[in-house]
Amino acid sequence: MASRGPNRKGGATSKGQVRIIGGERRGHRLQFVDQGGDLRPSSDRMRETLFNWLQFELPGLRVLDLFAGSGVLGAEALSRGAQRAVLVEKKRERAADLKRQLLPLFDYRIEIHTADALQWAGQSALQFDLVFVDPPYDLGLAEPACAALEERGLLAAQAWIYVESRRHAEEPVVPSNWQLHREKSGGDIRARLFRREEI
Repeated sequence: MASRGPNRKGGATSKGQVRIIGGERRGHRLQFVDQGGDLRPSSDRMRETLFNWLQFELPGLRVLDLFAGSGVLGAEALSRGAQRAVLVEKKRERAADLKRQLLPLFDYRIEIHTADALQWAGQSALQFDLVFVDPPYDLGLAEPACAALEERGLLAAQAWIYVESRRHAEEPVVPSNWQLHREKSGGDIRARLFRREEI
């Protein structure tokens, strides 16, 4: 999951950890450095809900975590049987930290890019079966990211797309051929899982 919102005063740096909650790497803890207080990984409860929705779909999927942050969504998908995951993280220090921790865990199954998510999506020729769209809530990135995925042909014919946003804000508009499959709200989070249909 990516960074979440405005920085705390003074650009404070804190350390945190998040654990993989299912699959072959269950219980493994990922460390992350939160510069400015803008990184809030998905809670165990929300991730458990998401991966319960996807539990019979994950084996063999090609996964994209477009705003990687702590990397836990991509790592969780791989732990539970996804074939391959590509993580995109804009901040260089975070991307280096993801490589340090996740490459030893998943080897050739994971690929980590240091790049702006929208720029990367505009240049990639890859295609994915499952995409996590979980950008910082207050930057207005979810809607253009969803549009870019469709416009650039990054989605497989019946891809799954998970979109997370702020619960009390306006929902990001998604392409018309994405059908809402599941939805849940908790705390400040609105989680929606879509299934793509061919146009």
